Amino acid sequence: MEKRLIQARLIEKGSNFRKFAISHGYEPRTVTQVIQRWAGHSNLPSGRLSFRILKDLSAFIGQEVLPGILQPDPERAMYSEQ
Repeated sequence: MEKRLIQARLIEKGSNFRKFAISHGYEPRTVTQVIQRWAGHSNLPSGRLSFRILKDLSAFIGQEVLPGILQPDPERAMYSEQ
């Protein structure tokens, strides 16, 4: 999903990048940097913070920012079964 489309979805929810960041406990600049870096990509980030921001953002707008970002974590599922 492109940056402008993400921004449009946030506006539909009455939010923006800064409001989203503050309400979810992130630094606003970090959120904008992550979106700038990852918007429009099809692969998932390997960094924990970037992944968490994009996952929270996807859940907030109700649409995957990156393909597969809302899929359950297979490693976490594996450990919870044991």
